[in-house]
Amino acid sequence: MGVARRMPGPGLLIVEAPMGEGKTKAALVAAEVLAARFGADGVFVGMPTQATSDPMFSHVRAWLTRIDPGLAGQVALLHGKRMFNKEWQALLDGVEADPDGFFAGIDEDDLYGMGDSPFQQGGAAERQAPADWFLGRKRGLLSPFVVGTIDQLLFAATRTKHVMLRAAGLMGKVVVLDEVHAADVYMSQFLLEGLRWLGQARVPVVLLSATLPPGQRRDLVSAYLAGAASAEEFDTGALPRPRGYPSVTAACLVEGEAVYDVHDARQWRPDLDVLVTVLPEVLDDGPGGESGAVALADLLGDRLAQGGCALVIRNTVSRAQHTYRVLCERFGEVQVRLLHGRMTAHDRAEGTQECLQALGPPGGNAARRPERLILVATQLAEQSFDVDADVLVTDLTTIDLLLQRLGRMHRHDGVTRPARVHRPEVIVTGFAPRGETAPWILPESEGIYGRYLLLRTAALVDAADGGGWSVPSEVPHLVERVYGGSSEVVPVGWRAEEQQARQDWAAQQEERARSAEHFLLTRAGEHAKATLDGLHYGAAPGSLAEHKLEAVVRDGQRSAEVILVRQDQRGYRTLAGRWLGVNGEVLADEVVEEVLGATVRLPSKLTEAAERALAPLDGWAGHPWLRHSRALPLQADVPAMVGQYQVRYEEKLGLIVDGGSEGLSRRGT
Repeated sequence: MGVARRMPGPGLLIVEAPMGEGKTKAALVAAEVLAARFGADGVFVGMPTQATSDPMFSHVRAWLTRIDPGLAGQVALLHGKRMFNKEWQALLDGVEADPDGFFAGIDEDDLYGMGDSPFQQGGAAERQAPADWFLGRKRGLLSPFVVGTIDQLLFAATRTKHVMLRAAGLMGKVVVLDEVHAADVYMSQFLLEGLRWLGQARVPVVLLSATLPPGQRRDLVSAYLAGAASAEEFDTGALPRPRGYPSVTAACLVEGEAVYDVHDARQWRPDLDVLVTVLPEVLDDGPGGESGAVALADLLGDRLAQGGCALVIRNTVSRAQHTYRVLCERFGEVQVRLLHGRMTAHDRAEGTQECLQALGPPGGNAARRPERLILVATQLAEQSFDVDADVLVTDLTTIDLLLQRLGRMHRHDGVTRPARVHRPEVIVTGFAPRGETAPWILPESEGIYGRYLLLRTAALVDAADGGGWSVPSEVPHLVERVYGGSSEVVPVGWRAEEQQARQDWAAQQEERARSAEHFLLTRAGEHAKATLDGLHYGAAPGSLAEHKLEAVVRDGQRSAEVILVRQDQRGYRTLAGRWLGVNGEVLADEVVEEVLGATVRLPSKLTEAAERALAPLDGWAGHPWLRHSRALPLQADVPAMVGQYQVRYEEKLGLIVDGGSEGLSRRGT
């Protein structure tokens, strides 16, 4: 961490390194150095998702234990599903059933503590549920050490009440943000705004990425330095570009002048010679993609004939579910697993743990690696998911995310691999090359990622078909080719269509960036103001609890969470079958955990209907964790109706939604 030691003042540190090379450990060491040098007394670690926050919580506690055993008890886990984290629950032993109330706090945008729930019983005193950033010594953004989603920083860049307390929770800390490349253009507006304020407060920041486009690197540095200079913009024309990979880029402001330090390092692991294979999508497939899934099963039957483990990543839940069904018919349920975001909290946690045990690092608590296993997953397995597959099958996605997925393959040393999968191979499907004309791409994938970047990525994949990539050495070059402006990336016959796709993409990017302006903390043109006068010019209206703020900073796509319960003529049972009572009122502590474990997120297309039609069970009215939770009753052999959609749940498949087209959002996958 020589770069961190050389920084003449607090600033921004960007660490770019291949997947699995220890960026997180390096960031924590850098945090120690920066905290010691510039007087920080805490650390905030922001992860891209709730699922990636949980293992990081354990990692940070272990790191702090090595520094001082007393520090581990001062780490807060900060995301909406922390109640399902057993390590977090263990820290609350001895606290009453309402741990949030025990520590007290302030409800987000609740001026008088009365709440705004449509389910509040008339005249009943409303619990003052604290916002997640103010929960006392062991919890909240004001705790000395915090692990949570990156949303916690993004919230601090929104024009909402109590935002000053969110900002106060970040001051005096070293801020570490992982996988920053995952922020799309909408989220990036809040990320850049947050970096401005951190720069102005001289908060040391460490950003981590394996696949950061050059333009995004420059934007991140510019935002931080603009904040440090109290300027609207900052010219980073003199910022050197890394000459190698891995690399560290440091930037800070000293006496009004930018000081840069860009250092390249040698990768400690040799390159993987990755074979690239295209499995064309079957264009005349039926609604379920039957032929394409059968072709995939045939291919995996060949690759895994001697055994081995495969990871199959699909871009949508329904596509993953269908693939799982077909593969189970071919290989049997024992050899196939499914993991996606429409499983209940319990099933998803159990499934994740099983996968990490089977495909995680060898040794330690890892189970014996299976002779043959196929894991079918959605974007959950894309990043910060420490599994090792012998072969990867993936739907076409943008090049940076494709390379992230590739990082789940041949990841660990000491793994014995059968001869047929001894060379790492990525098999890309979800599109169909058409020679000199632009390829056909799954409409669902285009709805998620846009056609422009997928076309450019498809060109690189198609050109490499039957050949290979050297990873990680080629990672920066591949990312720059797709995200750069050169039209020579695609074949001549594609260029007219690619240019039209580029125009559509640019217009959409501009519109999405502009749509974030209403919620940003500072208006454009007012970053250079010497005072905070006018900062309150138009607070976002209404009550914005955390789940609503998530919609604000993540492109405004709302999705409702529900708790699945079984219903019969007698009353209600948990999803697992335990009796709850006529109104759901039997709520012993162990039953509450089982009830909450049946929480599942609905696809966004069901949100409006769910919010209109679903409510808590009557027996949940007095419970602090259930009184605001919508229940979705399921009856035996009869799908539940949510609006025009039929909904059912199967333990192996998760939530199954029929009656409408597949949603095109990455959220909740």
